[in-house]
Amino acid sequence: MSATATTPDQRVPEDADKPLVVLDKRTIWLIFGSLMASMFLSSLDQSILGTAMPTIVGELSGVEHQGWLMTAYILAIAIVMPLYGKFGDLWGRRWPFLFSIGLFTLASAGAGFSQSFGELVVWRAVQGLGGGGLMILSQAIIADIIPARERGKYMGPMGALFGVSAVAGPLLGGLFTDHLDWRWCFWINIPVGVAALVVSWITLKLPSHRAGRKIDWPGIVTMIVATSSLVLVATWTSWSGSGSYDFSDPLLIGLSAGFVVATALFVLAETRAEEPLIPLHLFRNRTFAISTTIGLVVGMGMFSALTFLPTFLQMSSGAGVTQSGLLMLPMMAGMMLTTIGSGVLITRTGRYKMYPVAGLALSSIMLAVMTQIDGSTSLVTFSVFLFLLGAGLGFVMQTIVLAVQNAVDPHELGTATSSNNFFREIGAAVGVALFSTLFTNRLTENMGGLAATVPPEQLAQLDPAGLTPAAVQDFPAALKQGVIDAYADALAPSFWYLVPLLVLGFVLALFLREVRLSDEAGMVARGEAVAG
Repeated sequence: MSATATTPDQRVPEDADKPLVVLDKRTIWLIFGSLMASMFLSSLDQSILGTAMPTIVGELSGVEHQGWLMTAYILAIAIVMPLYGKFGDLWGRRWPFLFSIGLFTLASAGAGFSQSFGELVVWRAVQGLGGGGLMILSQAIIADIIPARERGKYMGPMGALFGVSAVAGPLLGGLFTDHLDWRWCFWINIPVGVAALVVSWITLKLPSHRAGRKIDWPGIVTMIVATSSLVLVATWTSWSGSGSYDFSDPLLIGLSAGFVVATALFVLAETRAEEPLIPLHLFRNRTFAISTTIGLVVGMGMFSALTFLPTFLQMSSGAGVTQSGLLMLPMMAGMMLTTIGSGVLITRTGRYKMYPVAGLALSSIMLAVMTQIDGSTSLVTFSVFLFLLGAGLGFVMQTIVLAVQNAVDPHELGTATSSNNFFREIGAAVGVALFSTLFTNRLTENMGGLAATVPPEQLAQLDPAGLTPAAVQDFPAALKQGVIDAYADALAPSFWYLVPLLVLGFVLALFLREVRLSDEAGMVARGEAVAG
């Protein structure tokens, strides 16, 4: 096939004369269903621990390192995204997709049976190695079989699914923690994962092919080293003089130097590779460069807020684990409304730039407003804030992915999609790590100041390493109020660090160039045998 929109942001495929593999509507919808189920698993596990986290870290004595439950998962996803994208472009997406489902399901079982905090973090990382494939290949497969002009009505539900999982995750995590066991946050993935694997094996009949080009091993190794070093520096740095490592610590200096050197070597490797992991020419594509930067800053802000809002509700306002999950439903409603609505409108009009502009403006305003919440904020007011924040985010996420897919050569759909998602996940990993450090340091300082307001006999009951929401509710009045105030004063003001990120995203969206949406699908493999 050929690229329909021949603009400066698009290149003509080398094999445009080869025939497409034709899929009927029934097959497309079966594939779409299996993609939705698999993507739901991956995105659900980015949020399901939000309400369960205080109980998990209290039971496994990991309060000081709680951010790693999210950071390990997101970091692993980020590292493997470019690999799945590139390998899918080179060899086809069916087998990588099936492998990622199996790995994710296996790791979910391991996480559920973990007996220590360190063991749980390791299994979370393995989950991410599978989850990255589910997330990136789902989007790339849709781009393979659906024209960009029609893709909005498919990407809309995918984006809405992300919104549903972002809120259903905390809700399910709360229900499991309250009525069963927090381990069901992981065990629930096992039957769903097995079912998704069976359905995908039967329905996902995508072309497979062989590429004779060499794998970019130098690019892969340097990318992993650079990414890991960056996230470790963000996670282990002490930003307020307490915990972790000081800026002058040799470990942080070594990691920082490793990041700089690995990044330079990665760029050098990509300029020489026959088939680069992340082709540098993509960054000369204005649409790709701006959309990817927007994804980076939104990832930093959005995941930080989503990770710690349920904790705020539990500790600061006294909401139960399940209730804090239910209170996130307005965000899901707002995200579903704007994601599906914008997808339908994009399909009808072919215009998409206005949505990320409006969404980032609304999200920036609402995050600034939410810096003023405290334990006395009414649930109605809090629900309105969440609805509007979700509505703003719903306009952005899938729209910028669509913009990227539409602006590149069909042969690079997987690579471009994975690269865009890679930088978003890097933003999320670094953002959660930094925000977790800032929040934890502020909380530690606030806890240290309880001696001034809490009687010594009550303060003796406090075990910061084993602090759970249920334990807080059983504390004597003075100690309970002191802990609640400590959480409120630590979290809400910290949102100010996220507001500039979303404002930067808004400014970048103003410069996003709108490229005409293609009327043809982007199937990479043409005329090859369909995998059985």
